[in-house]
Amino acid sequence: MTIRVLVVDDQVMVREGFSVLLNAMPDIEVIGEAVNGREAVTKVAELAPDVVLMDIRMPELNGIEATREIVASHGDSKVLVLTTFDLDEYVYQALRAGASGFLLKDASARQLADGVRVVAAGEALLAPTVTRRLITEFSKLSQNPRQPALAQIGDLTERETEVLVLIAQGLSNAEIASHLVVAESTIKTHVSRVLVKLGLRDRTQAAVFAYEARLVTPG
Repeated sequence: MTIRVLVVDDQVMVREGFSVLLNAMPDIEVIGEAVNGREAVTKVAELAPDVVLMDIRMPELNGIEATREIVASHGDSKVLVLTTFDLDEYVYQALRAGASGFLLKDASARQLADGVRVVAAGEALLAPTVTRRLITEFSKLSQNPRQPALAQIGDLTERETEVLVLIAQGLSNAEIASHLVVAESTIKTHVSRVLVKLGLRDRTQAAVFAYEARLVTPG
């Protein structure tokens, strides 16, 4: 199936560049572009893209607020945040707003396409070189960290809590399965149950939750 993408950026060269790169892929189609967050929200409602490539710093409505509105109203559209800096202070806020991950704008064409595929498949994506560093740093900097209800954490079994911690440490399902010496299919089941019990969208949200619940200590 073709992955339908909406590209959102206030710079025309960036939008056109990403569109050309993605349209060159046989399984990806750019179905629209938006110049700011407000237009992005409108076009998501009209076009229902599978993935939204979202810049953060834009006029009228920034990428964080746009992400929050899209996630709340159009949950089937996954948001992949694009940023120039790997420690952009707004990236952490975007993840909390519901983004499924982020990529640096200097990513290669292959990394960009692979990122779109990963997010479209329902997985989470964080730039590999900064996964732990980003969550760690911004959980420290968060002015008003979310305090998850103890009842939510209490709903998790011991094994589910263990899986949640390993997700927050950046491990894939295969790596978690190897670490716990169980089948990967078993881990997928645990991950699904964790997301449902905590009311989270994906692994990125689970990782942020684990840090903010202090199940994983930043540092």
